[in-house]
Amino acid sequence: MTEPTDGPRPLHWREDFSVRAIATGAGLGAILSACNIYSGLKIGWSSNMSITGALLAFALWKIDRSKRRPFSMLETNLSQAACSAAAAVSSAGLVAGIPALSVLTGRVLSWPALAAWVFSVCAVGIMIAVPIRRAMIVHDPLPFPYGIAAAQTIRGMYSKGAEALRQVYVLIGAGVAAGLWKVLENFKILKVVPIPGMLGGQSLKQLTFSLDPSVLLVAVGGIMGPRAAISVFSGSLLSYGVLAPTIVERGWARAGKVDKSWFPELVEWLLWPGVTLMVVSSIASVLLSWKTVSRSFSGLFTKAAAGEETDATEVPQSFLRVGFAATIVLSVTLQIVLFDIPIWAALIGLALSLVLAVVAARVNGETGVTPIGAMGKVTQLTMGVAVPGDVTVNLMTANVTGGGAAQCADLMSDLKTGQILGSTPCSQWLSQLAGALAGSLAGSAIYLALITNAQEQLFTEEWAAPAVTTWKAVAEIFSRGASALPPHVGTAMAIAAVAGLALAVVDKRAPRQVAQWFPSAAAFGLGFVVPANQSLSMVVGGLLAHAAGWVSKAWFDRYWIIICSGIIAGESLVGVGVSIYAMLAR
Repeated sequence: MTEPTDGPRPLHWREDFSVRAIATGAGLGAILSACNIYSGLKIGWSSNMSITGALLAFALWKIDRSKRRPFSMLETNLSQAACSAAAAVSSAGLVAGIPALSVLTGRVLSWPALAAWVFSVCAVGIMIAVPIRRAMIVHDPLPFPYGIAAAQTIRGMYSKGAEALRQVYVLIGAGVAAGLWKVLENFKILKVVPIPGMLGGQSLKQLTFSLDPSVLLVAVGGIMGPRAAISVFSGSLLSYGVLAPTIVERGWARAGKVDKSWFPELVEWLLWPGVTLMVVSSIASVLLSWKTVSRSFSGLFTKAAAGEETDATEVPQSFLRVGFAATIVLSVTLQIVLFDIPIWAALIGLALSLVLAVVAARVNGETGVTPIGAMGKVTQLTMGVAVPGDVTVNLMTANVTGGGAAQCADLMSDLKTGQILGSTPCSQWLSQLAGALAGSLAGSAIYLALITNAQEQLFTEEWAAPAVTTWKAVAEIFSRGASALPPHVGTAMAIAAVAGLALAVVDKRAPRQVAQWFPSAAAFGLGFVVPANQSLSMVVGGLLAHAAGWVSKAWFDRYWIIICSGIIAGESLVGVGVSIYAMLAR
């Protein structure tokens, strides 16, 4: 396999295909899937592992002293694609729809069933991405910011090998330090420190205000940036600092134990305005981008012009037809067999997944953000009308939509990287399928090991699970109606809906220099459903990111995201290990 030097050159996909590259990426992604599952259940955050996967794959083969041929640039690209697909399986339901179903119904899938389900959801998104590539990357080229960043990183590795290895050492060093920090936290050497003081008759400790020892939360805030991190903390100040004392005093929310944090009791009321704010703002943001939505479907079926890419570089039509048929059959069959979803509802869910995955890919291509939650809520709304009262149908059809949208956008970003570097779409498509399979097997096992009883473990200080909270809340509304709501929360939801709509309009329509001074609606709503101690750590990370960029932009651009990614990976992997050890020790 030859590397491009002066830009991409035409290759047959078999020249580009590398089993060792795909196996490397899939293996790394299977391990890193633990990070996204852990952080997703803890704070509702997952990380794009493309650059992390590329750096680790490059380093693994760089230290190989055998006489084998060097690991090429295109092989690093294939490893990165497989790794990102495997690490992203958390979005296929493992931190949202699946635990929400367990909380509401007590249903727990076996490992083979869960792995098959997660893979089927990933496959839907991967298959949808293939035919829309030409529209969004060739004919109407979108930036796909993460795809461009990954391509630049990989090119930098091969033009400046010493710098790439330095970044790898920084990544590993940050991970090891964060892992050791987590060990100290596990042995209670580092503890949560309550903030002294009172608000409205309750102590700040009861209202969840404390200093959390977790460095993962600081790193997440560092990646979020100052605006999003400040928005989350502002939401916590309003919800836990202003609303919480009031709802406890008036008896709308239960008080907890005197010496404990009252997060489980408070969030039963606060989640509703928070969820409303996130859902309304997310859907409004997509609807306000109607031009983007309409362009998503233009040019999907255009044929290659003379001199453009040939079938040798694209995914062969025979592969595509068989893949689509197998994916539809697998998805519908699993929906029927595992969840008793009517075949017509399964097909409607798949049709919505096709449309909404294209929209999500378009939005990601223009902004770098995939609106997974909003896509899932559209399906939840549709199924709430079509099959009222059935939380299983509501959650699992939406699971297909949200997870499919995430994997579709992920592959489109990787395809952008491949176009820049000269990889073929077919080899990347196959690497994503392999990565999704490895991630589904590993991620499902990790999830089942971490969450043995979702009804008891989730919505606690340890596992706040904000994404699960949102999906569960929407499903409850459609299953039980207004009776599911706590006292007097309807007014708060109405105010939150208006605020979410207004913030979405400001974000989309106001000049950027004006919009930047308003909170991010989704992040502000998140502040209602995670404890205030977590949002405090995030805002520290966001402010540190701002300070680091101000002190040295060159250093910030080279190392900041890598350090934060290493911290997240290190604490997450050790945290997963600690949780599994504790489970086995019981």
